[in-house]
Amino acid sequence: MRLRMDDFRQQARRNLPRFVFDYVDGGAEDEHCLRGNADDLAALRLVPNCLRDTTQIDTTVNVFGKTWARPLGIAPVGFNGLVRPKGDVLLARAAASQGVPFVLSTASNERLEAVRAAAPDAVQWMQLYVMSDRAIAEQIVRRAAAAKFDALVLTVDVPVSGMRERDLRNGFKLPFRPGLGTLWDLASHPTWSLGMAFSGSPSFVNLTDSTDAAASAQVQAALLARAMDRSLVWDSLAWLRKLWSGPLLLKGVLHRQDAARAVNAGVDGIVVSNHGGRQLDAAPSTISVLQGVVDAVEDRIPVFVDSGFRRGSDVLKALSLGAKSVFVGRPAVWGLAANGEAGARDALALMGSEIERTLTLLGASSLRDLSAANVTRSWSSERQVA
Repeated sequence: MRLRMDDFRQQARRNLPRFVFDYVDGGAEDEHCLRGNADDLAALRLVPNCLRDTTQIDTTVNVFGKTWARPLGIAPVGFNGLVRPKGDVLLARAAASQGVPFVLSTASNERLEAVRAAAPDAVQWMQLYVMSDRAIAEQIVRRAAAAKFDALVLTVDVPVSGMRERDLRNGFKLPFRPGLGTLWDLASHPTWSLGMAFSGSPSFVNLTDSTDAAASAQVQAALLARAMDRSLVWDSLAWLRKLWSGPLLLKGVLHRQDAARAVNAGVDGIVVSNHGGRQLDAAPSTISVLQGVVDAVEDRIPVFVDSGFRRGSDVLKALSLGAKSVFVGRPAVWGLAANGEAGARDALALMGSEIERTLTLLGASSLRDLSAANVTRSWSSERQVA
């Protein structure tokens, strides 16, 4: 029985070889940022209002003219095909079944056209990494526009890859050459190993617009190592605007000055993110800087947030501080590893039910009833909400 998100995580640990689980679960360096995301969320408390009519509960949110059933979505996660064959398609379908958006990663293992076709009426956004060869990004953006993705999400916190020590210790790189320890690990997970044997090794198929061949091994390895275009600057947004006419969001914003600059640059939305603790280990938690970013934006564009959210109550803490919605990565992938599309759907449904129950306990009938007055620090914590 899976009653909490950690139940999905533990099932994922049992189902996946160690190097795959560590790829999904791990963070950068000492994983201070990874733990800080959870610790700082736990340090906040929700303050309810009483004697409010909660007969009807409305968890919907309107974003860029589309209505989401809940203030929740699946964040972009790369290499989902390593967790489960056709993982990107399964996650897109799971999100669609719950009426929430799915963000497809540049590092996906299914062609973006196939993922879009798997849930054509659902909200899907395309995440973009800009590698040294900008032609790769250009063809992805053009294809995403042709496939009618609803928004483009430019990730801006990866000028270089974070030091992910778990992956290095496991020898996880492309091309992957398993050692003796890994071979034993694979033998200990026959279901996963057989699935990979029948489906073939996943590759980053969207790095080329050709349907006849995958991207070169060198380019795929560069993406896994996050060999990005480090000359990408604020003025580069004009280049993207020539390619993309829909909503454009920046993902990876933590500094309030960057948030204000993004608004002035004409960006349509911000995702406050520290990449789930996988990049700068000394970065602050997203919940600790969220209110500062919201204040800097001054309600001119929507602010979203990810990194470390595991409970419906976590989501409502972020919304009380001004976030429009929350995106989750690991919870959805843990569900995918636990039981495929059904597992991902169940993980999202669990968070959804927690959102509804917590909203009711807060004496709120709608997300619009929430405010910063509903959040306080734990009396035993010295952490600040900036």
